[in-house]
Amino acid sequence: MYLVKTPRFIQNLFPNFIWNIPDVEKVIYLTFDDGPIPQVTPWVLKELARYKAKATFFCVGENVEKYPDIFKQTIAEGHTVGSHTYNHLNGWTMGNNINYFHNVRKCAELMDSPLFRPPYGRLKPKQAQFLQRHYNIIMWDVLSGDFDHRVTKKQCLNNVINNSGRGSIVVFHDSIKAKENLSYVLPRALEYFVEQGYTFKSIDAAALATFQPYSVTA
Repeated sequence: MYLVKTPRFIQNLFPNFIWNIPDVEKVIYLTFDDGPIPQVTPWVLKELARYKAKATFFCVGENVEKYPDIFKQTIAEGHTVGSHTYNHLNGWTMGNNINYFHNVRKCAELMDSPLFRPPYGRLKPKQAQFLQRHYNIIMWDVLSGDFDHRVTKKQCLNNVINNSGRGSIVVFHDSIKAKENLSYVLPRALEYFVEQGYTFKSIDAAALATFQPYSVTA
């Protein structure tokens, strides 16, 4: 089970995580997890280029080492990147936090990035306390569900269109598992939001400068 729209109370429980980036302009922050891979990532880059859209790619370190040319292309085309651990580790199942931290750092050093997104969004409290001192932990407020084969393509598109707005951080996956849904949803979502006057930006230093942690009393 997963939530398409991250409730405000969950965001308030973890105020130092970045769930969205409020903006007075009509901006959406698209993110892609699990790549790079040759079967999907180059296609994603082409679709983004068609709409002059920038995005943020949370890469798995071993994929970066396998496909360095795709990784370099991603950066060359003006997108930002972040660590998604070296081996796509689930923080909840890690018995040794030190091994988890080393895995995150190994990936981050490959990409020279301060951005981190935990696979599955799962971190133990001690992991979060340590990592947020060293990285900007980027979560999301809209989960497309592109990885879920139980969701129809149209449902997946509606997940994005009906829940995204100014400053939303939206999760897609440039992975084999998500390819079928993503190939339907991404171009249609880009077209829809461009027609609504939105632009798509990457999560960079300028975007992070506008971030203000939620107050638990708000």
